[in-house]
Amino acid sequence: MSGTIKAVTFDLWDTIIHDDSDEAKRKAQGLRSKKAERRHLLWEALREAEPIEADRVALAYDVADAAFNKVWHDQFITWTIAERLRVALEGLGRELADDAFARVVKAHEAMEVDVPPDAVDGIAGALAELATRYKLCVVSDSIVTPGARLRDLLEVHGLKRYFTGFAFSDEVGHSKPHRAMFEAAAGQLGVEIEEMVHIGDRDHNDVKGPQALGMKAVLFIATRAQDKDTTSADAICARHADLPAIIDRLSAA
Repeated sequence: MSGTIKAVTFDLWDTIIHDDSDEAKRKAQGLRSKKAERRHLLWEALREAEPIEADRVALAYDVADAAFNKVWHDQFITWTIAERLRVALEGLGRELADDAFARVVKAHEAMEVDVPPDAVDGIAGALAELATRYKLCVVSDSIVTPGARLRDLLEVHGLKRYFTGFAFSDEVGHSKPHRAMFEAAAGQLGVEIEEMVHIGDRDHNDVKGPQALGMKAVLFIATRAQDKDTTSADAICARHADLPAIIDRLSAA
């Protein structure tokens, strides 16, 4: 189909993958929550070398998370999990041997692949149809799981094959709504930024950010609807089955 839109970019969390839908699976398997397990992993590695209180480790981890959130929201940068763990270790005045540190990092990075959250209902069919007439790219912040493992997560659900490009914040060096994220997508797809439409669940990052760059944007509300009454989105999508028709209408407008 010819039109003004040549490519579609997708947020990952709560647009392609239902964020935290893995928590019920973890509970059913007798596993800790992701938050608790991450703190446990760091505490366990530290106590192997020298005793330390679990509460003290958890507090340092919380402080590192707060610092991460500040940098993420204010500077549009997502520290890698290794960088976040180093902040926590610095706060504790402790170090880990290289091999122990690497094991903790690897366990963090694998957590959402080993027990994968669910794909959002209808996403596979929507991607299959859209891929017949648009180029597709994931544009997503990597909060804990890095882009390399998020590709694996998409592969687990059979979705990776539909995408020509991937712009993950740990690889780009900035997070949404920074222009660099969408420039990375446009460069991989061989289109202009203005020829892309973005799909996501957060008005600030996934709608107003792309719109400021001259893109159209669709707010996806099936998993998270907090922004639907105040959004400036060009369209609102409540289920993925409707998405191809929405994109076609925007392209023809």
